[in-house]
Amino acid sequence: MDSVRPSAVTPNKRRWARTIAKVLHLQAATGIAPVDGVQKVKSQEFKVQKVNYQESGVQKVKSQENGIQKVKSQEKVKELQERVALEAHLAKLFASVSSVKAAYAQLQHAQSPYDAEGIQAADKEVISELRNLSELKRCFLKKQFDPKPETTLVLAEIEEQKNDLKTYKIMGKKLESQVRLKDSEIVFLGEKLEEAKDHNKLLEKRLNQNQSGQLHVLDNLHLSALSPSHFITVLRHTVKSIRSFVRMMVDDMKSAGWDIHAAAKAIDRDVLYRKEDHKCFAFEHSVCKEMFDAFQYPNFSLPNESLPEKKKQQQQLFFVRFTELKSMKPKDYLAQNPGSAFAKFCRVKYLRLVHPKMETSFFGNLNQRNLINAGEFPSSDFFASFAEMAKRVWLLHCLAFSFDPEAAIFQVSKGCRFSEVYMDSLDDEGFLSTASEPQVGFTVVPGFRLGKTVIQCQVYLTRLQSTPRKQR
Repeated sequence: MDSVRPSAVTPNKRRWARTIAKVLHLQAATGIAPVDGVQKVKSQEFKVQKVNYQESGVQKVKSQENGIQKVKSQEKVKELQERVALEAHLAKLFASVSSVKAAYAQLQHAQSPYDAEGIQAADKEVISELRNLSELKRCFLKKQFDPKPETTLVLAEIEEQKNDLKTYKIMGKKLESQVRLKDSEIVFLGEKLEEAKDHNKLLEKRLNQNQSGQLHVLDNLHLSALSPSHFITVLRHTVKSIRSFVRMMVDDMKSAGWDIHAAAKAIDRDVLYRKEDHKCFAFEHSVCKEMFDAFQYPNFSLPNESLPEKKKQQQQLFFVRFTELKSMKPKDYLAQNPGSAFAKFCRVKYLRLVHPKMETSFFGNLNQRNLINAGEFPSSDFFASFAEMAKRVWLLHCLAFSFDPEAAIFQVSKGCRFSEVYMDSLDDEGFLSTASEPQVGFTVVPGFRLGKTVIQCQVYLTRLQSTPRKQR
């Protein structure tokens, strides 16, 4: 076989080969690989750059967050400082107000008793504290607070406590002075009370002397010496005992929750009362009406009570009854003479005057009524007052039938014109300036005739709401 012979190399091919070799050498020296190698190197470089960029971004974000947190922390500190400064300023304000209060209390205390120097000092302190308040207002508007608010806050609270303590001390002194003043007033009023008691005892003694003097006239009285003045004396004591019983009855009504206006209206709904306390006249009218009922009859027409046929003997009998009872207490007389005419009179009048509903509302039961129905007499204050009134009415009745001719009782009807001869007005002041003529609302205490002597009946004058009745 023919041997292979290398082909002939032309100069141009050699130059091209050298050029390629140089390029390959240059690439190897600079790290440039062929096409695939170049792309691989570029991808790795891009990844490194990307990681570095991400790390730098994270560090940048962290630095921004740290800056924001730092700013916020500074704002919170600043806000806290402003709050503390404002609280310290308010504490100074309250301390100054308490100083004004203490100075004003001192000013008031210095006025009574009067202290000129104390007033001037307190006035200067008040003015000074008001100026301090004005300065605090100016500082607040310009936000000029103390640089050391913690110390200011403590000092202000201490100052406020001192001012409050000063105020309390001043108030304590003022209260002590008031207590001393009240003590002196109590001593003075106690002395006045003792003087009033002594004066009342003197008046009571004089009154008892007058009453005993009036009753003393009846002690040695004889039937032949009777006169209208004796009858008038007994009548006055009778009216007094009636009004005493009515006061007790009205007080019991109020205690039992009665409507006094409705009760007075139930007695006579046509009467107009000029004053609220005039309604007591309606109750006196009701009591007198019952107690003096059948007064014109001997023994008040009590059943099973016989009288002598002769007029003179009747007069003597009534005068003896008058003499026996006038000096005794009704309780003792009823205990000694439970079957007497006076005892029957008490039973009948009590059962008619005191309604069962009234007695139940006053005492919660009917024990007194049951005792009276059983022939006994209660020991209560209410019945004692009633018995005293009944005694006076009975004595007046006995004395009336001791006269010859006997005393006659009378009363006027509602709506009658007022007559000064037969009537005595219990209240006519309300009609002095009235053009209309006053009329009789009702008779409170009846009148009496003793021969030619007329004892006026006591009436309550009013303007009637309904058409007045004609005089009988």
